[in-house]
This record gives sequence, structure tokens and C-alpha cells, in this order.
Amino acid sequence: MEFNAPASTNPIDRMRIVGKPIDRIEGRLKATGQAQYAYEHQDAFPDQAYGHVVGAGIAHGRIRSIDRSAAMAAPGVLAVVTHENAGKLDLGKMNTAPLLGGPEIHHYHQAVALVVAESLEQARAAAELLRIEYEPTPGSFDLAGGKASGGEVLKDSPDERLGDFEAAFAEAPVTLDATYSTPDQSHAMMEPHATIAAWRGDQLDVWLSNQMIDWTTSDLAKTLGLPKENVRLRSPYVGGGFGGKLFLRADTLLAALGAREAGRPVKVALPRPLMANNTTHRPATIQRIRIGATREGRITAIAHENWSGNLRGGKPENAIAQTQLLYAGGHRLTANRFVPLDLPEGNSMRAPGEGAGMLALEAAMDEMAEKLGMDPIEFRALNDTQTDPRDPERPFSQRRLVECMRLGAERFGWNRRQAPGTRREGRWLVGMGMAAGFRNSPQMKSGARVKLDAAGTVTVETDMTDIGTGSYTILAQTAAEMMGVPVEKVTVRLGDSTFPVSAGSGGQFGANSSTAGVYAACVKLREQVAQRAGFNTAEAVFADGMVSLGNRQLPLGQVAGEAGLSAEDSIEFGDISERYQISTFAGHFVEVAVDKATGEARLRRMLAVCAAGRILNPKSARSQVIGAMTMGVGAALMEALEVDKGRGFFVNHDLASYEVPVHADIPHQEVIFLEETDPLSSPMKAKGVGELGLCGVGAAIANAIYNATGVRVRDYPLTLDKLLPGLPRVA
Repeated sequence: MEFNAPASTNPIDRMRIVGKPIDRIEGRLKATGQAQYAYEHQDAFPDQAYGHVVGAGIAHGRIRSIDRSAAMAAPGVLAVVTHENAGKLDLGKMNTAPLLGGPEIHHYHQAVALVVAESLEQARAAAELLRIEYEPTPGSFDLAGGKASGGEVLKDSPDERLGDFEAAFAEAPVTLDATYSTPDQSHAMMEPHATIAAWRGDQLDVWLSNQMIDWTTSDLAKTLGLPKENVRLRSPYVGGGFGGKLFLRADTLLAALGAREAGRPVKVALPRPLMANNTTHRPATIQRIRIGATREGRITAIAHENWSGNLRGGKPENAIAQTQLLYAGGHRLTANRFVPLDLPEGNSMRAPGEGAGMLALEAAMDEMAEKLGMDPIEFRALNDTQTDPRDPERPFSQRRLVECMRLGAERFGWNRRQAPGTRREGRWLVGMGMAAGFRNSPQMKSGARVKLDAAGTVTVETDMTDIGTGSYTILAQTAAEMMGVPVEKVTVRLGDSTFPVSAGSGGQFGANSSTAGVYAACVKLREQVAQRAGFNTAEAVFADGMVSLGNRQLPLGQVAGEAGLSAEDSIEFGDISERYQISTFAGHFVEVAVDKATGEARLRRMLAVCAAGRILNPKSARSQVIGAMTMGVGAALMEALEVDKGRGFFVNHDLASYEVPVHADIPHQEVIFLEETDPLSSPMKAKGVGELGLCGVGAAIANAIYNATGVRVRDYPLTLDKLLPGLPRVA
């Protein structure tokens, strides 16, 4: 099915099932431990062995030699895989560093060996017997030091200019020039990267934890030199990903190599330190923002320059993305600067780009509002735009940012906000902050297969994944709405590379695109049912498990018959996203209290008002938003991977020392969804929401802390040591 024009009225608009807060259909399985995650498929293959990954002990240099003899002689050991016996691998440019290192070492904890044994304990003990001699060479591990040299402009990320920023900024009567920094961050998902791999001749069968099945199937087949059809991946449940499981990672490649070498199925899970130093993370940024405005508050000049590091062949964090689209201003400059670093790979983490960029831009907008003597909401509203600021002929498909902010202000009691540092409750300094939320909602081709059997049961098959987002449920709701059956009569099967290719989970494109793929397949299935029943397809009504036309109706199962019916299709998006900017918007509001003696910050209230098209399931959507808001708390107040700049690794590479928010850190969170549909997004008229909840909330916290204390900190996270020097002396 091609989607080239605004969606008209369709069966989804009935919203008998879509749009309802239905409990997750797989929730009971997860809560009772019956949902098997990647490492738990003990019954998938007989005689499973265990693999233990060995990470490089240096960050940059070469391996001189590897002595495997003692490890191979250890009890229970079946195989030791290194670059010396792994065979020919096409390690290409799928990753910035090969997933199996050697002889060159590109970053600390780059996988250099897999020890396979009868038990995990035997594999881990034998790994200690490997004798690896390294030849370390100096590396670059300091973003600030790299920035001092200017950084590089990448060919695929040139500076973007409109008008003459420098001249307009120089002429503006009110200006801001401020620099903000964000640290490296870890995905810190609960489930580790894990894989079970088995060979049947030249056929490779894999259970893993992965967000994008088709991407990873292709990459694994290419790496091993296999036809894609010889590789089967299955990932029915994923215990969190946040972008860290978008791609092929070392656990999957090494499990496949270990299984081939040992002649047995092999299971591998990365321990927590390797999840931080071996997989991917959100790269640190240094961001300079300049804003020039008239005395009335209209932005005339805006510039956002970002410096971010990565391995050679990688890309910087695109922290300028939101600044290109969020506010009006005739003279504009956005620029990314790449700093080569020999740290583990930087890549997508929930809301890549905006997740870091909004921390800077929305703090800068507050600072500018204060310079102008304007309310922060009014300043943002004055500079709202209904078209792409870079192209007045390209409108937003829908943009209700001002409504989000105004409704949020009313619900939150924004009119009670006081001047910075003036509201006190005992030892607490109390303040309010807000920020705009912004995240694009891309359209991605997505397919599905839908079956109808003699019992009237509908089965959905697609390689879409559920990373805790509720995919199972919204896909079931879509099929139930389209086919006119209760959601209990729908079975959803996900995460199998033998199923039709979906959008996958990531980039805030998963929900809208994958449900649209199921919609397309159901349209075909409805045609088959109507034709078999002898009805006009356009006039047939699907409801209550029946298909009817006029006074004649038939049970769906009867129409399907013993052989059943099956239909497969994909949603393919045309040039709508070129003609319209499809984005989501929010207003984030926070109240915070800061201890005037210690600088400890405690959140009191949080509110997000979101405009994100049709909400397919308010319960799971709210869950996504409050989870994202919680992640924003981490980014604002505590999360940071600390770099050992001498040896080049992340020191706090476990959940004991990498701090993330816990229940005690999070106050009441309220989420409001504006009632809207976006006919330009898809036949579902929905958009993504899982990353919108993150974009802006950290800046709202920073702005609230400033309002409470009068202290502006531009270096995230806003830990108490950064606040203390500016706090008023305790009497």
C-alpha cells in the first residue's frame, strides 16, 4: 500500500478498540516470568555451551600475541575464538570498530576473545588463563582537548546557513552567547546484550535481544559471508534497548563464531562493564548557542554549534537537530564539529540528537527570556512557527506547541512562579521551570502478514519488536479494529526474521509505522473476506466477529474455512515527509526544591503535555512518556559516564556507580495528551511519543533549579558540587 496523500476516513477512526487503554496482552507473561528473554531459551537447542567474552585491556594499540594453551587445557573448555582462528570475516564499515578486535585495538574492552566451556563458571575461569600481550599506543580521550583544535566538518554534515547570522547577531539589541556541555551516557537497560546461536550445516539460528531484526540479519549474514536466507534471528521479547540494541553487537557475532568452533549451540551474555565499554553510548557534547533578538523578543539571529567525539568512521551526536526546526528566526547557523576519540563507539541513544541538544537549547531560551524580561512561555510562543524555519513553503503537518505550553501552564499553576531565589520553605529553595519538547516522527516502510482461521482468530506476524513499549498490544488493537473482532481474538507474533520486515523499534517511528503496516495487510485481508463472502469490498462491514452487508452477515471463521485466509502487505510512504515536516511537540513543567545548605535537588512535581497525533493506547503511551521523563531526570541530575582520560575507558561501568533515577527520586508525574489526529502521518493518523517525553524535560529541571536558587549551571548533570559555590551563605 502506498501512502501519498492525507488519510481519509477509515475503519481505525471508529476507535472501538484503538485508542483504548487496554492492558498489555503480554503483561501477565512478563510479570510471571513466562516470557522468555534471549538468554533464557534453554529449550531452544539441546546441549548448550556457555561463552565468556574477553575485552581488550588497552584502549589503543595492538595485540602482540595471544597464548591460548592454558585456557584450552582448563576443565570444561570447548573452544577459544580470537581473530587468529575466527576465519574470514567481513567486518566492513557496519561498525566504527570491528566487533572482534585484533591485532589492532580501537577502544577499551573491544572484544578480543570468546572462551566457550560446559559452564559459565568454567568459561570465566579459563578466560583468566589467556595470555595476551599488548603494545599500547597513545590515544585521544578528551573531548574538550579535541575541541580546542577546532574539530572536523564531516562531508555528510556540512554547516547549514540561512541569511547572515554574524551580521544579524552583531546588530541585535539583546543577545545571548553561552556554552553548555553534556556528558557521555550509558543506555543502562535492564536486560544485557545476550545471544544463543546454533548451526545446522550452513544454516545459522539465533535467539537474541535486538530492536531491528532485518538490519541485524543482514549485517550478521554479511559479516559471516552467508546468504541472508541462511540466517534466522528471533527476538520476541527485549528487556530494554533505548537504541543500544539497534545493531549487530559482539555478543551475537561471537556466539555464532563460538558455536561454529565448538560444534555446539553457544549462549553469550555481556557482563555490565562490557555493556558500557564494548557496546554503544550517547556521546558527550559541548554546545555553543547564540541568540539575538529585538527588544520585543523576536529572534532575528540564532546559531547552534556542537562539538562531539567518536571513533574514526563514526559521527558526532547531532545536537543541533531541534534548533533547525523549533523556533523562527531569519538568520541562522547550525554546525556539527567532529572530534576523533579512541573511546567506545558513540551511537543512537533514546532521542539521539535532541536528547542532548534540547538540554542546551531550552536552557538558552530561558536565559534569553530573562534577558528580555519576558515570561519563558511567552518568549517561546512569540517565536513559534507553523512552517520549517528554513523553508517557508514547507509547513508542519501539525504543530500545537503553543497549546501544549499554555495548557501546561494552566494545569501546573505557572502563574504562581516567583522570581529566582525568592521562594523558600524552611531549608528548601523552591522553583518552577518549563521547556518545550520536540522530536520528529519519521515514516518508515513497514510490513506484516495477517491470517484468519476457521475459529475466527486473527494472527499478526511481523518482525517488529517490543522493547517494553507495548508493540504487542497496539498491533493487536489495530488488527482487531480493522477486522471487527475483540482484541482477545488476535494473536501477535513478533521478532522473527522469517516474518515480513517492519519498521523496527527506534527513532520514534516504530508505533505509527508498524501499525500502519498491519493496517495495510488487514486491508488486503478484508478484501479477501469480502470477495469470498460475495460482498462488495467497499461496502462490507466488519464488526462483532462478522462480515455483513445489508441484511446478510457471516461469521469471519466460516468465511475463512478450514484452509483459512492470509494476506501480506507493506505501507510505503511517498514524498509526504519531503513536503511536510512531521514532528511531535510537548510542554514540560517541573517543580523542584534545593537544600540551601547542601545543594541537594529534589523534584516535587512533573507535568508533560504532549501533541503526538492519535494516541493508540493511552495506558502504554503514558508509560512511555513517564519513563522518558524519568530518563530526563537522570540526564539532568546524575547520569554521566566518567572517562579515565589517561587509560581511555568509562570508569563507572556498572549499575553500582553509574547513577540512574530510582523510585525515591521521582515525584508524581502527570501526562496530558492533546486530542488530535494527523492525517499526514499514516492511515493510523498517529505519531511517535516514546522519545518526546525525554526531549526538553532535563532543561525544564535545569530551569527550575535556576528559578529556585538563582544559580545557572550549564554543565550537565547538575550535581550539588556545581550548585554549592553559587548558593547563598547559610545564616
